[in-house]
Amino acid sequence: MSTQRLHSFKPNKRIAIVHDWFDQFAGAEKVIQELLTCYPEADLYALTDFMNEETRQVCLDRPVKTSFIQRLPFARSSFRSYFFLFPLAIEQFDLRKYDIIISSSHSVAKGILTSAEQLHVCYCHSPARYTWDMYHLYTQQLTQNPFKRLLSRFVLHYMRLWDFQAAQRVDHFIANSRFVQKRIQKNYRRKSQVIHPPVACHTYNVEPDIKDYYVTVSRLVGYKKIDLIVETFKQTKKPLVVIGTGAEYKKLKALARQSPNIKVLGRLSDEETIEYVSHARAFVFASEEDFGIAPVEAQSAGVPVIAYGKGGAVESILDGETGILFPEQTVDSLRQAVDQFEKTESTFDRYFIKQHAEKYNASRFRYEITELIAEKIRDFEEPAPILSREHVAK
Repeated sequence: MSTQRLHSFKPNKRIAIVHDWFDQFAGAEKVIQELLTCYPEADLYALTDFMNEETRQVCLDRPVKTSFIQRLPFARSSFRSYFFLFPLAIEQFDLRKYDIIISSSHSVAKGILTSAEQLHVCYCHSPARYTWDMYHLYTQQLTQNPFKRLLSRFVLHYMRLWDFQAAQRVDHFIANSRFVQKRIQKNYRRKSQVIHPPVACHTYNVEPDIKDYYVTVSRLVGYKKIDLIVETFKQTKKPLVVIGTGAEYKKLKALARQSPNIKVLGRLSDEETIEYVSHARAFVFASEEDFGIAPVEAQSAGVPVIAYGKGGAVESILDGETGILFPEQTVDSLRQAVDQFEKTESTFDRYFIKQHAEKYNASRFRYEITELIAEKIRDFEEPAPILSREHVAK
């Protein structure tokens, strides 16, 4: 079913799109942008909306209906500190007037309350990592105070129980990768279908002028392992450009001062980022991601990717053809991968790499998501017939 055919029954369907929160324009927000393109009449909900004018484009200038967390003290700078209230807040949205609810969830959006007459499809970016597979890492990083750490473990235990129960409210799950599909099955005991997120492949071109540096683009937070990349290139003396901002920016900037071959540039414009990525020898990616849009964007410029071989990177990178996967998040493992890349760099066909990345483009996402949701609507409205006693007996 095409997107155009799907539009034929939209006037009779009231649609709500529910997102966790808006504070930046990243992969999850790109999904929202495409969903709003597919369903322009939908109303938009989120716990909070603290986007600036520069990132307002993600909502296509649509108003966002927010929860009470939006109005709590210091929420603009520290709304995540109220994470223990997120389950309560998401359940306060009154969505009774809608026929179809599409949630975009990596935290609590899946937990909205719906009735038997409403269809709820969840596009799951990830089960809430802080309550499941990254629970121990989060509790270690939260605080060094033993009492506060114990309290945080109690709260996250409660949230894990709530998260499992909330997942049972969803009628159909869509996973953003096979990696997340496995985690949905493991954590929620639910089946899902995979639709990879949209990538703006059209904004990148293969550049023949390759410059002598490696590049990485990321939020500068702990689990992204940018410090591992910086430490590796600090030892090898090879040129590295780091683009992005986040909690570890000052730490990484300090490390870079000791190594003239490393530049930590902070946040750049989209045009500047594309310029740096397109001319790089290779893109370096060391984190375990649910999918990982940045490596696909690099490949859409024909740039080979050196990536940690776990998570979504395994799905989007062809080892030895569009990049090189390294087995451990260690300096030695990454250094060996860089050495291997330099020995085989001439074998990477940048036009083939770009062609490979095109399978993740935004138009493909729009087609797949609208077709799947149309199928679920059709199944929801045409339930299986009730069998007679004779049929049951047979």
